[in-house]
Amino acid sequence: MSTPMSASRFLERLRAEGATIVEVGDWEHHNRNHVGPWGPVHGVMIHHTVTKGSAHTVALCRDGYEGLPGPLCHGVITKDGRVHLVGYGRANHAGLGDDDVLRAVIAETALPPDNEANTDGNRHFYGFECENLGDGQDPWPEPQLDAIERVSAAICRHHGWTERSVIGHLEWQPGKVDPRGFTMAWMRERIRERLQ
Repeated sequence: MSTPMSASRFLERLRAEGATIVEVGDWEHHNRNHVGPWGPVHGVMIHHTVTKGSAHTVALCRDGYEGLPGPLCHGVITKDGRVHLVGYGRANHAGLGDDDVLRAVIAETALPPDNEANTDGNRHFYGFECENLGDGQDPWPEPQLDAIERVSAAICRHHGWTERSVIGHLEWQPGKVDPRGFTMAWMRERIRERLQ
């Protein structure tokens, strides 16, 4: 069981890993904690936004939209590799997912197929939305991929997790496809190498 980092420790860890951080408003206190618990945390979840334009993407992920209030993640990773912190605490990013997947993340074993949506992921995962159209054609610039690797490694390093604690939304919730354009197995290998 892992207690979430404080917001200040989270910021410190991301910067220590070399991530370029942009603090957006009062991100440290912007959360959905009033609707449910935040923690214990067990992993990091990576998403794509299906949006174009950094300013629009960051604002959407901070504020949310009708039917899904923000924050929609903890950090937004834009095409240029900057990590925009938009919230901290419970965030509307993971939704309901598979309890078997959560058990595998906790045990850091191979992930089973995600065939159920019965477990609150917003409570248990740090979440990063990555600016991308999610059509399999929109490119993933190396600075953006590097930032995904760095933030994931920073969190894993703090909690003593391996790369197996980093998953994609598509591995958590049936019907999701994100992130699309690279495989999570490939990203986990990058994170594994960084953690060595």
